[in-house]
Amino acid sequence: MPDWNAMSDGEFRRATIDFIEAHCPPELRHRKEHPRWDDAAVWYHRMSEHGWLAPSWPVAHGGMALKPAKYLIYLEEWTRLGVPTILPQGPLNVGPALLANGTTEQIEEYLPKILSGEHRWCQGFSEPGAGSDLAGLRTEARIEGDEFVINGQKIWTSGALDANHIYVLARTDKSVQKQKGISFILVDMDQPGITVKPIVTVNHDTDFAEVFFDEVRAPLTNVVGGLNRGWTVAKSLLGFERIFAGAPHFSRNAVTQAAEIMALSGLHRDPVMVDRLAELKLEVEDIAVAFEALAQEVRKGHSFGFEVSTLKVANTETFARVTEFMVEMAGERGAMFGETDFGGGASNPLKTFLFARAPMIYGGTVQIHRNILAKQVLGLPG
Repeated sequence: MPDWNAMSDGEFRRATIDFIEAHCPPELRHRKEHPRWDDAAVWYHRMSEHGWLAPSWPVAHGGMALKPAKYLIYLEEWTRLGVPTILPQGPLNVGPALLANGTTEQIEEYLPKILSGEHRWCQGFSEPGAGSDLAGLRTEARIEGDEFVINGQKIWTSGALDANHIYVLARTDKSVQKQKGISFILVDMDQPGITVKPIVTVNHDTDFAEVFFDEVRAPLTNVVGGLNRGWTVAKSLLGFERIFAGAPHFSRNAVTQAAEIMALSGLHRDPVMVDRLAELKLEVEDIAVAFEALAQEVRKGHSFGFEVSTLKVANTETFARVTEFMVEMAGERGAMFGETDFGGGASNPLKTFLFARAPMIYGGTVQIHRNILAKQVLGLPG
């Protein structure tokens, strides 16, 4: 296995592009809908076979051991080249959580099954009324003998229709402060008491689902990080998610799409519209510089704080503004679902516009992050 981190950024970017071009089936790239497991399992297995499935895992466990700078390139090229993410919760979240907080037995049991695709994971965090205020969750896990018995509901669960395992935040102690009475539990979904119901989004996708737990069981050995210490485990995963919510690749792709629509609509001859697009492009590049500065700090092993919230708000709102401009340029065609003919080519601005609403919500809403900035930076009362 090459030492990816010893490569220059340019060399690693080239290696990433070459791998995608050689191994990702063309029919899976730039899909307008997210592919299901039965369609995309071949790509998952190819990534695993060649050691590209788990970018942050140690090499000894089948990963790439990428440092932050290389990891960003990995994500940027995946996005730019239209590569689908196939049930990423196992490689991107469960594996790192176990490596950082799990027992030797858990690591040996679960990591190989993630790489093989035998275990396909989804995330059981958000609940009705407990999304951004995740510590307000109501799903409970009581202890009976050597098992947890779980009751409750999760929502906005990506990949639940194809997953066979779920990691669940559940309340295991109601007598303490709400963040202190939560456990992180690994649950097999192939058992009685679990019901999965698809959620159809405004984009007509079914990537999300509701998951209901009715007397669902998991052995006590499936708790990660210790009983009532699930909030600590979850925060490490949420911190990672929030860092990459500030990554500019979606915004950059949207600027490219906006420029294409401008040209197709003949608006590239309108100096006012050209100036507006240039302003948005400069905003995106400012965010890219700020994101790279944060990545440099992470690369040096430094911790991060309010900067993550600043990037989250700036990047997701800029992404949304680019897509609003895109729909405005498209005129009546901006209100149509599916690929729309602009005369000299086709585009789908409405789908990108609708997709851009989601990043302002996941990883903590922009309102939540503004509250964080108000408290931590401005010293305002909570």
